[in-house]
Amino acid sequence: MDEGVDQNVDEDKSGRSDQPMDSAEARRYQAEVWGGAARKLAHSPVEGTVGDRLRALADWAADTEDDGGLLDSYGDGLVEELERRVAAELGLPAAVFFPTGTMAQQVALRCWAGRTGSPVVALHPLAHPEVHEGGALGSVSGLRTVHLTDDPRPPTAAEVRGHTEPFGTLMLELPLRDAGFVLPTWDELVEAVEAARERDAVVHMDGARLWECAPHFGRDLREIAALADSVYVSFYKSLGGLSGAALAGPEDVMEEARVWRHRYGGQVFQQYPAAVSALRGLERELPRLPSYVAHARVVAASLRAAFEETGTPWFRVHPEPPHTHQFQVWLPYDPDVLTAASLALTETAGTVLFRRWHSPGAGGPPGVAVTEVTVGEPGLAWTATDVRDAVRAFLALLPRP
Repeated sequence: MDEGVDQNVDEDKSGRSDQPMDSAEARRYQAEVWGGAARKLAHSPVEGTVGDRLRALADWAADTEDDGGLLDSYGDGLVEELERRVAAELGLPAAVFFPTGTMAQQVALRCWAGRTGSPVVALHPLAHPEVHEGGALGSVSGLRTVHLTDDPRPPTAAEVRGHTEPFGTLMLELPLRDAGFVLPTWDELVEAVEAARERDAVVHMDGARLWECAPHFGRDLREIAALADSVYVSFYKSLGGLSGAALAGPEDVMEEARVWRHRYGGQVFQQYPAAVSALRGLERELPRLPSYVAHARVVAASLRAAFEETGTPWFRVHPEPPHTHQFQVWLPYDPDVLTAASLALTETAGTVLFRRWHSPGAGGPPGVAVTEVTVGEPGLAWTATDVRDAVRAFLALLPRP
């Protein structure tokens, strides 16, 4: 879900908003206010300054055994070390670094199409390539997609098995972000993969947020990744990296992926800042993710309790309990009204409970808005009472529906 906002408002003496800003000015102001808040559930990747981020990376590198490792040149050195670390974490033979996840997935699906002889990829209509990549699978890579279900959840084994059109690759986004960071059960996932195998299809995992899925499945990352033929992971979404992604899978497929990475323009001269930040995330954030997932359940339950206690006429916390450390909240207001109230709460109380709100689009009911809640390291300090108090303060800033 893109984090766009069409309008925001200047702060008046009460801290409330009443003068429109253009979109770029609004984003800058929001980033300053939310980034400078004393209390928040999670840090945003756009908080702080360039100097802050680079100093943090330099400090971490200085504390490592070899000052962060060798500088890279066209994918060697530190980038190779990162690739080895990712392959080990996922228990897969090899991994390849990519500057973007979009490129990594394009290459993965293109490689599998050549091996299966089918350009058809089965995925969810809310999957990232369908919603956020401008039709790149078809226009750039010559692939075609089919949808196994329109329900806002991952496809079932029956849907995989029963689809009428042949396909060469089943792509599973775990979790399915635009449906609410939703995951199947472990048994459902295993059965869907087995159904794909029955059709002689390969399985590719869009694991941009796979790092935080282990608590829900009750399995470690290696056992989850072992279900797939290839896995893509992101370094900035949950690990706090600057950018970058990795594709992991069999040695021969990864060798071909390196060729296509060059052809797609991803053979960048040096990428050590992204690689350093990814290694730092694997060391620091990856072990903490289970605690974020556990506390997200506390936060979600407290949000529900607060909405019920205040008599909020309609709301939705989805899914309940959260499958990862991220989930959705829905309220019956215009998105701009809710975004303005979120900003006003931070201006007046120094607390970030929610950030930007959005229309749910054609698939959602009219007259409501949705936001995404992430629980990270700062959120661990929030008690259930803290969450309920913040909800009451937030609702007090809204007009009566």
